Amino acid sequence: MGTTSRSHKPNEWAAKINHTHIINDPFIKDFISKCTLPKDCSDIEESDTDSFETLKKDIDNPIKHILAVDGSYTTVEVKKNFPSAQFAFFQFGAVLFNVEDLESLSEKPYIFPEDMQKLHNLQRLKLAIPIKNIVSKSESSLKNSIRKTIYDFFIKERDRMSFMETLKWFVFEEYRNKPLDSYSLASNPNLDAGTGEFILNRKSINSDYTFDSPDGTVYLTDVFRFHEAVDEEHGAGGILGYLTRLIEQLILVHFIRFILKHQKRLLNEFLFIADGPLSFSGQTANMHTPMRNLCNHLLQTNNLFIVGLEKSGPFVEHAQEISAPPTGEPVLPKGKYILLDNSYIYKYIVPGDPLRMHYGSTSYYSGKVIFHSKDGQILVLTVPVPGKGSILNPQKADYANLDIVLLNIQNLKCDMYDDAIVPVAIANKLVSLANHPSKVLLEKFSTSTMVEP
Repeated sequence: MGTTSRSHKPNEWAAKINHTHIINDPFIKDFISKCTLPKDCSDIEESDTDSFETLKKDIDNPIKHILAVDGSYTTVEVKKNFPSAQFAFFQFGAVLFNVEDLESLSEKPYIFPEDMQKLHNLQRLKLAIPIKNIVSKSESSLKNSIRKTIYDFFIKERDRMSFMETLKWFVFEEYRNKPLDSYSLASNPNLDAGTGEFILNRKSINSDYTFDSPDGTVYLTDVFRFHEAVDEEHGAGGILGYLTRLIEQLILVHFIRFILKHQKRLLNEFLFIADGPLSFSGQTANMHTPMRNLCNHLLQTNNLFIVGLEKSGPFVEHAQEISAPPTGEPVLPKGKYILLDNSYIYKYIVPGDPLRMHYGSTSYYSGKVIFHSKDGQILVLTVPVPGKGSILNPQKADYANLDIVLLNIQNLKCDMYDDAIVPVAIANKLVSLANHPSKVLLEKFSTSTMVEP
């Protein structure tokens, strides 16, 4: 590959003719010819449309408040002559609206600064972590620097509560009459990756949310298992998306806990919206089990309205294909939605064998829905389901408060972007970090702030 020069010498550019060797290779030609593309709208079999549902209009809407959470990150190089030394900066936003305010905003094609006055309790959360060739002065390795940075973020007190308190409540299921006594950590973060199972005993936790171990301190935040994905030489860039999704959803858990503690009845009037699917991926996938347990508990003892919205990816592309094909009539008409089952997903959306594979069984605590609203919005949503088996044979009763969720999402249409809703659009505006000027300025800030040894 080409490289850029660090001196007065010219850049080493890649040759502009070598692609011909790939194009003319018979092995490559044969392989490409045997690959298949995602199916078109016309390929959808009629029998696979039998599960289409129509959104009910005559239902009571208990939702009075909406809380939306979004996050963003960018990476920067902090040393001109050592570009592999990198930081990642994160910003998360939680915005709370009254439904009345949102309904008025949803009718506007653009969101102006004065509209921001309708925001309540806007909260921005910031995080910076080293991801390559940088360590904090108190730690000896990149892995431990990242572990300690995440721990510090969670232990920080905000409004007299910390995310660490919420994490303990969440992991050990302290919302139950009988909490869990322990949690099994697959690997000890102070040992090599994948070795030394460590049991976190709830009664043995220290006041600073750490656990004692002969091999070194174990943080409660080590349950996320990011230590398993850090490579001291190649860095930790692979954890950034997982960390973003994790924190976004734990912010929702934090607010749920706050409402349960201070005004439990209000939980029946809140709709929680996450930007992205209700799932945990990569090293954090194990968190889907305690999240499913929390959702099931709340649905049995109180109520819960929570939804994840996807804006990109194969499911969104498929939703567009069946709802607004380039030619012909849509398979999914306006006002209808489909509960995606395992067979449908592997047949039309992502490659796989539905007889041997179970989509999202180790990461999702939700089921996927494609919704074509009466206004023409095409949305991919996820809502909690009671168990991973729900996706094999979806039953509407398993999809928690689905009609109420869809009704509110439909009422919050925003014409500012394609298939957008107002809460997520505003949350994104408040936290997104653009390449210009945000990345450039953060790079200058990091360079000027860091003190070299």
